[in-house]
Amino acid sequence: MSSVSKTIALLPGDGIGPEVIEAAANVLRDCAREFSHRFELVEFPVGGVAIERCGAPLPAETLEGCRAADAVLLGAVGGPRWDSLPIGRRPESGLLALRQELGLYINLRPIRLYGPLRGISPLRPERAVQIDFEIVRELAGGIYFGAHRTEATSSGDRAEDVEAYSTSEVTRVARFAFDRARRRSGRLASVDKANVLATSALWRRTVTVLAAEYPEVQLEHFYVDNAAMQVVLAPSQFDVIVTSNLFGDILSDAGAALVGSIGLIPSLSCGTGTPLYEPIHGSAPSLAGKDCACPIGAILCVSMMLRETFGLGLEAAAIEAAVVQVLTAGYRTADIAEPGSTIVGCSEFTQRVRAELADSLVQIERYGWGV
Repeated sequence: MSSVSKTIALLPGDGIGPEVIEAAANVLRDCAREFSHRFELVEFPVGGVAIERCGAPLPAETLEGCRAADAVLLGAVGGPRWDSLPIGRRPESGLLALRQELGLYINLRPIRLYGPLRGISPLRPERAVQIDFEIVRELAGGIYFGAHRTEATSSGDRAEDVEAYSTSEVTRVARFAFDRARRRSGRLASVDKANVLATSALWRRTVTVLAAEYPEVQLEHFYVDNAAMQVVLAPSQFDVIVTSNLFGDILSDAGAALVGSIGLIPSLSCGTGTPLYEPIHGSAPSLAGKDCACPIGAILCVSMMLRETFGLGLEAAAIEAAVVQVLTAGYRTADIAEPGSTIVGCSEFTQRVRAELADSLVQIERYGWGV
């Protein structure tokens, strides 16, 4: 296997972000060392910590560092400390601006229930047998990026948020989703509210037209309310889901609940610039500094980055296998604990993953990769 040399921008952010990013970075360093890769990890501030240090949630130095990197690994941003700031100056605005500046218009969130965690799914065992689907979320448009207005009227304040999509914006995210579905089982579910919203009617027409280019992909349309119900009732029917910014945000959190915790889910944001990886959980300020955060989502961001951006599938599989081995041995952080499991902190869970990774790599070196 040939070695690679890459630069990764680390954006720990706020709350538990620094803890989970430290865990992920250590696993990445171990992987690089064992496989003779060279990963230069360069840290930059973002979010609330950037406001405190630099006066802005996305400093120019951070943006330039991300543009120059081969990938970005981000923790989480936000917290009550900055809630009194106006919209546009809060930590979350730094993340939105980063996505926009890097041209990231697609978000990919894999929802997968690992065998050792089947007991913590809220679904009955017969419904939780097969949960393995991807949510492709449009990331650069929709109501999050539309105009936001509040005005005083004689009867009280009135607020307005504008949702807007163009054919080209829908096409580029739908094409990505069709390609993912073609490489998986050939099933794509497009989620909208076309019976009510003009943007959703455009969404459905555009996806339907594009489907003609992918005859090998079976396309099915769902209204978002039905999709939310079906994800709970029969998650195994889904393979790839494509939907708008707002609907994707909501459905992916629902999917995370199905597999046991929002702390388990990684994500990829991509488009025209440097790809960005982040666990989908928030900054959880009440957990910060207590060494109890779940690092799995951040660690799986590393394996996702290795596979999706750097083409290092064997390395990615080794990390994922190490995580599963630790879970199989019964070790859990508090959010995914179940009767009989051993509750450990973020740092100990990470150390056990690193030890399993080292052991698996010894076996690989001794016996070679199995097929």
